Amino acid sequence: MDTSTPQPVPPGEAVGVSELTTPGTDGLMIDDLVKGYPNGAPPRRLKDIGQAGWSVLGEDVPFPVAVLKASAIAHNSRWMQRFVGLSGACISPHGKTTMAPQLFHRQLADGAWGITVATADQIRVCRAHGIDRVLLANQLVSRQGIAYVCNELARCPDFEFYSLVDSPAGVARLADGARACGLTRPLTVLIEIGLPGGRTGCRGDDDLAAVARAVGDAAPYVSLAGIEGYEGQVEGRDSADTEDRVARYLDRLAGAVRRGLGEGWFAGGPVIVSAGGSTYYDMVVDRLAGDRTLGEVRVITRSGCYLTQDSGQYRRSFARLLERSGTARELALDMGEGLQSALEVWAQVQSRPEPGLVICTAGKRDLSFDIELPVPLAWYRSGHSTVPEPFSGAARVRQLSDQHAHVDVAADSPLAVGDLVAFGISHPCTTFDRWQMLYVVDDAYGITGAVRTFF
Repeated sequence: MDTSTPQPVPPGEAVGVSELTTPGTDGLMIDDLVKGYPNGAPPRRLKDIGQAGWSVLGEDVPFPVAVLKASAIAHNSRWMQRFVGLSGACISPHGKTTMAPQLFHRQLADGAWGITVATADQIRVCRAHGIDRVLLANQLVSRQGIAYVCNELARCPDFEFYSLVDSPAGVARLADGARACGLTRPLTVLIEIGLPGGRTGCRGDDDLAAVARAVGDAAPYVSLAGIEGYEGQVEGRDSADTEDRVARYLDRLAGAVRRGLGEGWFAGGPVIVSAGGSTYYDMVVDRLAGDRTLGEVRVITRSGCYLTQDSGQYRRSFARLLERSGTARELALDMGEGLQSALEVWAQVQSRPEPGLVICTAGKRDLSFDIELPVPLAWYRSGHSTVPEPFSGAARVRQLSDQHAHVDVAADSPLAVGDLVAFGISHPCTTFDRWQMLYVVDDAYGITGAVRTFF
């Protein structure tokens, strides 16, 4: 089993999404039953869509459409790989954000250690698309899920898999499944550290030790590779208090690693310590990769939203990250900018029923709204300008219906029926899961490819 850390592609040599070969995806046929595909256009293979010569601004596709800016994707992928590389950490991006194997392969090509998922279904998507190293940042408990993973491990010696445990009962289920399958190599697990009132994970030191003993007793069917946690569930009174609590939580993970090293819990190879959502990954690498008392551990962070960023919560959290992290500030200067928003949804104005109100053709079925409403970014009218124009006055989404965005604009706004409007979103996960296909576009919104999702 190869546990080496992939080396990032040198700056300037990163591969574009449309240029990657993605097993299981390239030959997929896309037709006009897929939202966003031109009405009446002949079916095309996914990898050939960029050759059609379509343009978003030229209205060659029906609206609404979701787009990914190729330049921003490339920039963000390189930026994150350089960021974790400077700390000596690795990243295993959380695939649940996009569930787009083409983007997984882009991240791997740029040096990601593996792909993280949250469910057994998502493991299957990874395996069907040639992903050989998968971290399940969740508990594997279902009979079918355990059997599937065990059979994959038996079938494919190159498949490397990690999952979480937080109880002797969970360890026993994994051991029983491996035994029933006749698996000749162990299921590899990380002990999850939780919080009172939070999600899964060991609450105290006694629970931690009990799980470690259970893994030892389950040999040779289960082996312990390290410690895992998710600091994104930590809440405080304000940002400073939250960050203080995050730091203390990460110290708990480090303490669990030190105890495990001292008591011989872990199997051979570098001990893994993994944490890091899309808000505090700088603290994870600083606190864990920078802790020399842990010895030769492999720190794996798991941000998924960095690849596309957004125009809402992660834009704000990144601004705070820049305040905390000198490394991030240096990179932002060196690379011209920090993380860039790559994901937009374009719609059309279909009605101006009142002077200060515009109704656009995108709604809850197209746009994230679980954290906050989308943000009107720019508008475009053929013949009026050559590029999209930012809104000159205040514009905000008042509310979303299933298929309508209610947008407040200035009474004298030039927006008219048929104009195109770009919306930025907050929380990429819940926009991606509304689209079977997203177009990849260049900076002029010419369509250079397409990405298929598997939710």
